[in-house]
Amino acid sequence: MGKDNEGEEKKYGDPAKFDPEFKGPIENRSCTDIICCLLFIIFIAGFLAVGILAWVHGDPKLLLYPTDSQGNLCGNGNYASKPNLHFFNLLDCAGFASVLDGCPTPQVCVAACPTEYWAFAVELVKMTAGGQADYDKFICTNDVNITGATAAQIEQYVKDQKCAAYTVPSKAYGGRCIPSLVETIATTVLTTSADDIPLVDSAGNNVTNSKISAGTAALALILSAQEVVQEIFTDMVSSWYLILGGLGAAMVVSFIYIVIMRWIAGVMVWFTIFAVIVLNIFGIYYCYTQYVALENVSGADSSIYDVGFTTNLSTYTKLQDTWLGIGIALSVILLIILLILIFLRNRIRIAIALIKESSRAVSNIMSTLFFPLIPWILQLILFAYWGAVALFLASSGQAQYEVQDYNTTNTSTASNMTGQSCTPTTFDTNAVSDSVQCAFVKYGATSLYYQNLFYLQIFNLFGLFWVMNFIVALGQCTLAGAFASYYWAFTKPKDIPTFPLTASFGRSLRYHLGSLAFGSFIIAVVQIIRVMLEYIDHKLKDSENRAAKFLLKCLKCCFWCLEKLLKFLNKNAYIMIAIYGKNFCVSAKKAFFLIMRNILRVAAVTSVTNFLFLLSKLVVTGAIGTLSFYFFTGKIVFAAEYVPNLKYYMVPIIVVVIGAYMVAACFFSVYNMAVDTLFLCFLEDLERNDGSPEKPYYMSKELMSILGKKNRKEGEKEKKGCCGCC
Repeated sequence: MGKDNEGEEKKYGDPAKFDPEFKGPIENRSCTDIICCLLFIIFIAGFLAVGILAWVHGDPKLLLYPTDSQGNLCGNGNYASKPNLHFFNLLDCAGFASVLDGCPTPQVCVAACPTEYWAFAVELVKMTAGGQADYDKFICTNDVNITGATAAQIEQYVKDQKCAAYTVPSKAYGGRCIPSLVETIATTVLTTSADDIPLVDSAGNNVTNSKISAGTAALALILSAQEVVQEIFTDMVSSWYLILGGLGAAMVVSFIYIVIMRWIAGVMVWFTIFAVIVLNIFGIYYCYTQYVALENVSGADSSIYDVGFTTNLSTYTKLQDTWLGIGIALSVILLIILLILIFLRNRIRIAIALIKESSRAVSNIMSTLFFPLIPWILQLILFAYWGAVALFLASSGQAQYEVQDYNTTNTSTASNMTGQSCTPTTFDTNAVSDSVQCAFVKYGATSLYYQNLFYLQIFNLFGLFWVMNFIVALGQCTLAGAFASYYWAFTKPKDIPTFPLTASFGRSLRYHLGSLAFGSFIIAVVQIIRVMLEYIDHKLKDSENRAAKFLLKCLKCCFWCLEKLLKFLNKNAYIMIAIYGKNFCVSAKKAFFLIMRNILRVAAVTSVTNFLFLLSKLVVTGAIGTLSFYFFTGKIVFAAEYVPNLKYYMVPIIVVVIGAYMVAACFFSVYNMAVDTLFLCFLEDLERNDGSPEKPYYMSKELMSILGKKNRKEGEKEKKGCCGCC
């Protein structure tokens, strides 16, 4: 084993040597990765410059308010009294292309959406009989004065689609008038309620419920959720203080859980392992009884391959092969668990001891539990900035107009102008045809800035990833420095430095911004590649090229794994940076070699801690979620009077559950960082020291007991421990 160990040490570098001057995180250090720091500062300047450009050229009102065919914003400025957009002929709006590229029918701002079935023919009948038309019911473009118009003029206006041919009862969704057809048979020709006159469009086609439903399906699908969102928002406003109370309870429960972890960690881990073994044994026994019970059943000895694939799962439960296969699988799992317990039991004990020691570290440096608030606030500010910039970039542009011929029966040469760019103020409708109009199409422009809006959005997204990962790196490096100060204090808590968290935060900001920027840049590059792969996958979703789809899925899987691996390596590199003050590459190499020299210990500690932390987060979330459910459903009698009247009582419950999980994850991320930091320090401690008075161990007595080691007194000889198998 000695030769093998020497070979591994050479392969993954030499073990750490004893340094009598080393007493924890090095104070005398210098700036690292300066070039990366400068590049990061330049990038931040560019990130802010893009925000300024977006703010100058963008206008979120263009996205918040609907725009009519003449480029007017409904509900804003001169049209503040007309907040809703009315579509003349909804039969032309079928398909999602209309939502993205604009519905090819005239649209005007109106004060209120129509509330009745109406047709222009009703007014023509009145005028023919010598009566007066009700001009208030007409919805026309802004350049038409319908009051006093003759029957012939009205008919021409409708034909040229300068006035709507009909209206149907509608409701405003997102500022758009969407028909609310609920009581009419789909295939029935719609008529006016008073005169029973059929509704027809400008081309004379009958209007039916089904045609309007088809014309507005895409638009209604996108906008109809607004009312539900508003009700949810109202429930949130009514219960915000109770939601905050639930999140506060999650903080208290998480804190208490972490404090008592030193006493319950071992019990939880060993109980879970014992429960898994018992469940496996029961599963094997149950499979055996089912296999024996099917011995004399006709057809039970058939092969699974003979049955083939079927969605009726009960078919498989009637086969002996099924229970034999499950029994063998459970037996293999049981054997693996037993082998792990036999050969890795001490490594599991080490993991439990590290968890307990981490609980002590957190309890001694209590400020670490609240430190994540700083990165969280920074991330919140960053996300808000990114969202604002993305919104302003998306709303950058000027109103673009194109010639539209709304008379489908027009065969004149004027119809050939359709699609050409135009300017409303100089476009002469009378010179071509009354049905040909200069209509608003979209917002955009042809300048260099507007042509590169897509790339600016990509740059903005990359900025979000890079800075977000930088904030995470800063938090990890700061916590690592604080917990390393705890571990390398020989007499705890007496030798723990004053304000270890503040000192670590200062060192990270002063010396290692470049290293943190370097590590976060690597993660950001992988993340932006993953986003691009998702974009390509979206574009190819209708493709029939199976090879391309398979390759794309493989790439997505590989880059997902790569991101997870890099995050693991980066975190350990940040720990080494916090302790020794070296640059990113040197620290990453040192951490990687240290891990590889102790790969079995790493595997055991990582598996146990990840499982325990996941279980802990679920316990906290489940407890708070259950309490909030009983509270908001009024099942807690003495608190029922404090429950507000809600439309959807599940809304605050879901918010509390999600928030409780995030709070628990925030608290346990600190705990996890403590375990990782103390673990690397523990491995270094084993390599640096031997327990002699000159080289004493810094680890806890429990860890020394597990390893069969102790700090010897002057003149005391070393006793062999467990042969290095731990």
